[in-house]
Amino acid sequence: AMIKRAKRPILVVGHEAAEIDLNNEKLIDYVIRIARAAGIQVVATAHIVGEFIRRGFQPAVWMPAMDIANRLQDQEWKGLDGEGQYDLALFTGIPYHMEWVILSGLKHFAPHLKTICLDRFYQPHATWAFPNASPKEWHSYLEVIHDKLGGK
Repeated sequence: AMIKRAKRPILVVGHEAAEIDLNNEKLIDYVIRIARAAGIQVVATAHIVGEFIRRGFQPAVWMPAMDIANRLQDQEWKGLDGEGQYDLALFTGIPYHMEWVILSGLKHFAPHLKTICLDRFYQPHATWAFPNASPKEWHSYLEVIHDKLGGK
């Protein structure tokens, strides 16, 4: 519901998305399906941009994770496309400790922004996050999100 209600969502994807296996697919494949279903701009961090391109998906931009975190905090930043601030930021595939710090910063310095963690382990600083889950449960959660967004 948070994703559907968002006017300006953005999805930040780290390098672990190309490494994590879920039901004979990589997390990045789920991310692409969710981004396409919801029409969300994707920020590729680290070296993951090549993995997106190999799969025929062009992210909106490549940017270091800390750089996009700083920009999301900036009240005057007009977004990747100059259309205005984002109201929802989804995160996945970033190392837990780094994502924890990013979400903490956003929680305290970007009150205009809601955050969602799509990773398998609970992130206390996200507005919403999955509970700690087994790989099988996590896979089913991602499938539900994809299906609810109208993905096929």
